[in-house]
Amino acid sequence: QVQLLESGGGLVQTGDSLRLSCAASGRTFGRLTVGWFRQAPGKERAFVASIFRGGQSTHFADSVKGRFSMSTDNGKNTVYLQMTDLKPEDTAVYSCATSERAIWSSQFRADAYDTWGQGTQVTVSS
Repeated sequence: QVQLLESGGGLVQTGDSLRLSCAASGRTFGRLTVGWFRQAPGKERAFVASIFRGGQSTHFADSVKGRFSMSTDNGKNTVYLQMTDLKPEDTAVYSCATSERAIWSSQFRADAYDTWGQGTQVTVSS
């Protein structure tokens, strides 16, 4: 079973960039669907971005479209979330997750994912 470890979070200022990493161990990402979700204090976990079934398609929440991107380094078995032009409303704990069973319409829901990392805090100051 895959295990996930996120890194790269931190405290930045409005307009800065960060790259989050999601490293997998135990198996390769292969054709898994990989998602990024975030949870701000007092709010529910929200979809941020996903790579569907090993790269068939990539999707982003409207709130991050044009600012965030995802990429994969198969040699390092790592998926990245590149975040640019960060805003205070991006402040949250960011978690990556994988799903073996997600269909196209379910990849935007947290309950479609089987395995989660521990999360990494991103704080954007104004």
